[in-house]
Amino acid sequence: QVQLVESGGGLVQAGGSLRLSCAASGRTFSMSAMAWFRQALGKEREFVAAIRWSGPGTYYADSVKGRFTISRDNAKNTVYLQMNSLKPEDTAVYYCAAVADRTYYSDSAYYTDGAYNYWGQGTQVTVSS
Repeated sequence: QVQLVESGGGLVQAGGSLRLSCAASGRTFSMSAMAWFRQALGKEREFVAAIRWSGPGTYYADSVKGRFTISRDNAKNTVYLQMNSLKPEDTAVYYCAAVADRTYYSDSAYYTDGAYNYWGQGTQVTVSS
């Protein structure tokens, strides 16, 4: 009952920046957290960042700490991923995810793709060397 649409992907040189957006619609009032995952060609999907829909909690993969920032705009039902100092190894399809009608009692849950029950179609990010 939650629909997610990503935008903002594209081609950028190493060291550059991009900002991804994910707009949610539907039963957004039931969401508790949103996240970004990515999947490079030939590799498994991996966690990037997550944010609670209410409260200050944010979570990041070690590989992007200090470079990426996740944020939200509650009025627009939108989550953003600001990506700075991009590296070629950041090249991947980036997927927006959300969890609705589900509660977790450990922060570790937000790092796993199994925690999320809604997914966007993905947006390609390519970082050239």
